[in-house]
Amino acid sequence: MGLFQFFGTLWILNFIVAKTNFIVMCSASSYYFNSNKDKEGSADVGQAIRFTYFKHLGSLAFGSLIISIIQFIRYVFMYFAEQAERASGENPAVKCAVRCAECLLKCLEKITDYINTAAYAYMAVSGDSFCSSAWNGFLLNMTYGMEFLWANNLASLFIFLSKMFIVNINCGCLLLFMQARGDLDEVKSKGGPLFICALASYFTANLFLGMMDETVMALLTSLSIDRGVNGEGEEKFGPPTFHDSIQKMPNADGTPKDGYNKVNESNQNDLA
Repeated sequence: MGLFQFFGTLWILNFIVAKTNFIVMCSASSYYFNSNKDKEGSADVGQAIRFTYFKHLGSLAFGSLIISIIQFIRYVFMYFAEQAERASGENPAVKCAVRCAECLLKCLEKITDYINTAAYAYMAVSGDSFCSSAWNGFLLNMTYGMEFLWANNLASLFIFLSKMFIVNINCGCLLLFMQARGDLDEVKSKGGPLFICALASYFTANLFLGMMDETVMALLTSLSIDRGVNGEGEEKFGPPTFHDSIQKMPNADGTPKDGYNKVNESNQNDLA
């Protein structure tokens, strides 16, 4: 009974996360397709909520079920693996086998989570079921792998730097306020208030910036579908400066794109 309740809790938590991420992806996709080279559109959050609750709840529940099963297997394995390590007397061979199995299960969880994210992003654009969206989203990632890798890594770096910036700014402001009020003379250590401030700032920043990964995935999926329908370089949708930024991304071998080279050569000729 306890294992059943634990699995149910995992499923509910993953379903809430999937539902929230899907709303963000639908909003980002509507922003892309409401924009073109002449105007910048807006994100339709109301439509995203309607799609989530009235059209795709079953798909989201199925996707969250898959990741919950893998997480449940990993957590149960970790529990019994810990018991086996104790029973073996901390045998090095047993510990090595357990760590390898844990690594494999963690990798499987990461891969499944990424496939789920790609499926939700494709589903937000096409409205297809989960299984077909997972397959088509996987194919899009294989076709435009460099763009997805570059944008996801850039988004992760931006999120990390933003979190650190917010934490440092808030802690610095706290020190200034405490110094102005004379609180530094009354407290024995300023480490406690700074720790609480840093912790609260980090979790708040993580709450608001954590959706950027899903936004990037949704925008890149929208771009890939737009390219597949209209052809590369002939995209009909997207904000005015969006395609220019995508063109600056390098090819798989690290060289600039041909279109970006042509733009640079044209600009250099104009300056000359």
